[in-house]
Amino acid sequence: MSGPLPLKDARRADDTLTLRLASPSPIDGALRLPRIGAGRRVRADDAVDELAARLADRIGPAVHPYEVAALLESEGLTGEAITTRYGHENLFSLAEDLYTRVPRDFPEPPAAADPWAPDHLRCALRGALFGLPGLAYPLTSGLWFSEGAVAALIVAGLVSWAWSQGLAHRAYLRLASGRHEAGRTLLYGAPAGALLASGAAAVLAGPTPAALFAVGQSVYLAAAGVLLVFAEERLLLGALVPVMAGAALLPWVEPGPWVRGGLPVLTVVLAVATAWRAIGAAVREDPAPGAVRPGVAESLPYGLFGLGAGVLVMCAGLQHPWAVVVLTLSMGPAEWLLYRYRGLSVAVLRRATTPAGFRLRSAGVLGGCLGVYLLPLVPAAHFTGGGTASLLALAAVLWTALLLQAFGIAWLPAALTLCAAAGVAGAAFLLPPADPLVPLLCCGVAALALLGCALHLLGRPTAHV
Repeated sequence: MSGPLPLKDARRADDTLTLRLASPSPIDGALRLPRIGAGRRVRADDAVDELAARLADRIGPAVHPYEVAALLESEGLTGEAITTRYGHENLFSLAEDLYTRVPRDFPEPPAAADPWAPDHLRCALRGALFGLPGLAYPLTSGLWFSEGAVAALIVAGLVSWAWSQGLAHRAYLRLASGRHEAGRTLLYGAPAGALLASGAAAVLAGPTPAALFAVGQSVYLAAAGVLLVFAEERLLLGALVPVMAGAALLPWVEPGPWVRGGLPVLTVVLAVATAWRAIGAAVREDPAPGAVRPGVAESLPYGLFGLGAGVLVMCAGLQHPWAVVVLTLSMGPAEWLLYRYRGLSVAVLRRATTPAGFRLRSAGVLGGCLGVYLLPLVPAAHFTGGGTASLLALAAVLWTALLLQAFGIAWLPAALTLCAAAGVAGAAFLLPPADPLVPLLCCGVAALALLGCALHLLGRPTAHV
């Protein structure tokens, strides 16, 4: 038989095919036939059994007899053979018989690759890059330390942190349109952030060496933000080599003021040069046609979260300076676990059969990832002399807020983080000496609220589609 099916029969075939795809075949449950193919031998009682056994691998996945009819046509089966050899009136009769004799056998789809598989080396490198710039402080402390200098550096750091968070979000949004758009955003945004932070430090410190150090800090943070957006972590690591070399000399020799001051300046120059090169390469690319410029309000909550997180980390550092180092270095594993949460959630979504089952499994994934992040911080907090419970609560706030931001939920974590920061800062500066229970209470309440929001909002299958 050749030629297309009549329109009426084709529509009936499409309707039947749709029904079979949407619901289990009644034949599957009604028949208890021996499995044909798949390595088993079937006794050939007649010619139809022989044909079924020969074509079982291709008949099994069929969802309608018309597919079997098309298969028989492709095998070159003639009308005479159908009548004389197989005892059927026509092609469709034989196809119905074969479709009935062979049980449905749908092969498993190939395992899909994890779309959220993290880059292990990159996450580890980013964690180190967050902490290595701190080597500049002991290297240069004798050159700039004075009354009011610490406050100037803290304010400049908070401004840079908040600005870089918002700018990075805006640059990533524009990076979806193309590198040209992201490059233009960073071309204007990075210098503006460095200028704003430097100005805040100059107001507090005046014309002092501390103000110059704050300018260098602000310029470096702006350049580092550019390189991290463009995934140039290795270039940023290369720019930090002078500071790392100078810090390595401190336990053995006295570098001298020129070396102490020159190496950080060299790091800043290298960071700015590589960032400028990355921006230039991006801007020279062709602009994307019809690129949409996102509104500034979309990135505002990310900047506010950066400000709140910076205040919380600063207050923790005032009581236990090494706590800042611990939290900073933990950002690399935190980013790795954000990827793992998304990958594991997609895997759970593929296995879950009910919304309730997915919510339960999703809660287990969330608890497991958060526990893996917090567990190494317990001995680290004990070793550094910091309050273990307070440090864990603060770390839980940061990681859970970053998780919600990764799903585009920005205002809620920003508001909760700012509230916790206001409470901790008020206790630290208005009621000295600060009660250690206040940071624990503020961060603990914020962490529980964020965790509850994550369980509710990310426990829905639609959040992971």
